[in-house]
Amino acid sequence: MTDDIDVDADRLLPAELLEFLPCATPQRWIEAALENPALLLIDHAQCEKKAASTAMSLMFRYVDRPELLTKMSQLAREELLHFEQVVGLMQERGVDYSHIQASRYAEGLREHVAREEPDRLIDILIVGAFIEARSCERFARLIPHLDESLAKFYRSLVRSEGRHFEDYLGLAERYGGEAAVVERVARFATHERALIEGEDAMFRFHSGVPTAISP
Repeated sequence: MTDDIDVDADRLLPAELLEFLPCATPQRWIEAALENPALLLIDHAQCEKKAASTAMSLMFRYVDRPELLTKMSQLAREELLHFEQVVGLMQERGVDYSHIQASRYAEGLREHVAREEPDRLIDILIVGAFIEARSCERFARLIPHLDESLAKFYRSLVRSEGRHFEDYLGLAERYGGEAAVVERVARFATHERALIEGEDAMFRFHSGVPTAISP
């Protein structure tokens, strides 16, 4: 049954995205997500807010890149809309929005970002591509298990997060060159796999395999 669900999830995902990610989300993470729907929504809301903040930060830092400014402006608006939609779902379901500790995923990837330009920008864009691609993949894995309302919402997010992944990767290739980006993506993929398949002390939207459920 699990294999059939995985096949259905893969059909929702662009082939380029599946090839980009180094591994699938572990089944134990999916089980933890279904066991903790309130925590999933709270952290999802935080992730949308952080995604908008990241896009805005890039706009302020790289004002001489018109293509980046346009893409990040569009992305920030869309992420904030998603944030509002998640908060609305939380209210409908009686879930209080509280502050929770972030997972180690994003910071674990950013630890490997180059310090000097222009490599720093390329790496930041690659990290953005991984975050969006993993988000997209996790929405797709969850959809077969969800109620109709949440499944419909997540299905719409698969399309938009897939587009965000393409935007980040496309900008990285534009500024860094396709060959160089392929090499850098492979390096980050090793770290991303370790974060996703490794054990985590708490469950979050981008956590690895949770060993405990922590608010």
